[in-house]
Amino acid sequence: MTPIASLMRLSPVIPVLVIDDPAHAAPIARALVAGGLTVLEVTLRTAAALEVIAEMRRVEGAIVGAGTVLNAADLAASLDAGATFIVSPGLTGSLASAVIAARVAFLPGVATAGDIMRGLELGLTHFKFFPAETSGGRPALKALAGPFHQARFCPTGGITAASAPDWLAMPGVCCVGGSWLVPPGAPDLAAIEARAREAAAWRKA
Repeated sequence: MTPIASLMRLSPVIPVLVIDDPAHAAPIARALVAGGLTVLEVTLRTAAALEVIAEMRRVEGAIVGAGTVLNAADLAASLDAGATFIVSPGLTGSLASAVIAARVAFLPGVATAGDIMRGLELGLTHFKFFPAETSGGRPALKALAGPFHQARFCPTGGITAASAPDWLAMPGVCCVGGSWLVPPGAPDLAAIEARAREAAAWRKA
């Protein structure tokens, strides 16, 4: 198992992908990897999501995880499809216990001090700050990061190409999640690769 800490250092931006057509999966993954983004989160928001994970994981260089994992059933289905890391919008004890037992990299969502404290009690130190912009934005995360100096974050939710560099400049932020890299609809692969290349250049020291 690759620790979530290592995965979060591989790419400054983790594309958050909502894909309806499995035929688009491999071409999108290849475009993102060619642009320098190798850690890809496929959200379980479409009927095709599990098939998309299975297709993307065959692309050389792609590290594919499942997002919007809500429970143990979602976890099992994601692992069966080949997901190598798990992302959830929130943090529950039952899901965390199942993911920890499965020995798979885990990035649970947090938005409050209580969320982070529950995660730390479970032995977790890396979190998705979600939804980032509507949970108070950078001022809120700065306030949370102070007392939880041992925690590291991947802000996701409402982040854009314009705001991502400011988030990445914050102490305690390892990477951000972004849906702007692959907009809905038929994929423009050249544009996706160009956006990925721009984002990859924001790599933190």
